[in-house]
Amino acid sequence: MNHALRRSGQALVVLLAAFTAAFILLQAMPGDAVMIKFENPELGLSPEQIAALRAAYGVDAPLYQQYLHTLLGFLSGDFGHSVQTGTPVRLLLAEALPHTLLLAVLGFAAAALLAAAIAFLSTYPRLAWIRGSLRAVPSLFVSVPVFWLGIVLVQVFSFQLGLVAVVRPGPVEGLILPVLTLAVPIAAPLAQILTRSIDDVHTRPFVTVVRARGASRSRVLWRNVAKNALPPTLTMAGVLFGELVGGAVVTETVFGRAGIGRLTEQAVAQQDVAVLQAVVLLAATVFVLINLIVDLLYPVLDPRLRNKAGATA
Repeated sequence: MNHALRRSGQALVVLLAAFTAAFILLQAMPGDAVMIKFENPELGLSPEQIAALRAAYGVDAPLYQQYLHTLLGFLSGDFGHSVQTGTPVRLLLAEALPHTLLLAVLGFAAAALLAAAIAFLSTYPRLAWIRGSLRAVPSLFVSVPVFWLGIVLVQVFSFQLGLVAVVRPGPVEGLILPVLTLAVPIAAPLAQILTRSIDDVHTRPFVTVVRARGASRSRVLWRNVAKNALPPTLTMAGVLFGELVGGAVVTETVFGRAGIGRLTEQAVAQQDVAVLQAVVLLAATVFVLINLIVDLLYPVLDPRLRNKAGATA
């Protein structure tokens, strides 16, 4: 219990630091979203009216007041209003987030399956003849930029082979290439960590004992090695899932999908600070929560850590 409370407190400190850093960096951006929208000569607004609008949005207040107002708003679930649309930011996020989460979850699931396949096949005794090639695959995957991979997949599977439509695709068909675009780079570090963990566990004394009792290499791999190789991979998976949200933003932009990516792209172009602040904090929250969950699950998967946590509580 003390461990969970301590880790939760650390997570809150990280979120506060992320919020503060995002606020400072966004305030340092050149330009002003209010001026960009309302200083248009076609609107015919007077300087007094523009000043009144700036006061209404609070952008003319001192920075410390803006910081406290924004922080208190976030704590109460009020993310402010988009300057460009006038819509509450929480409604924009509620509309865009499900699309991004679906893409991120499917991409992570595909990455986990691909990583497990590469790792276990590269250590499988009967496939020793292609072990070197399989172990080189993650190094190739990790060097592939997400945006470039998405463009290549569209070129090959849509334009050249005609297998997947990119213009008005169906609900399932429209997810195939984006999910693959996300899964390939994420699968690489997962496969590398899992492969190294499997190799490390294979050298442990208990594996030698099990083998000495007559168990086959395949049985040892699936019954004994796999379970003990998972904890280090779980930590990497938590970090990568947080990064996956950022990858989903890029992927949505490449494929023109609705979601947090398109919302972020529009907010950057229009310097809509309220939307950008909410998106940054949302990404930080997802990253911190996933890693908190992984950290709390570690003692459940590894009894040694559970005993250590209980001794220090």
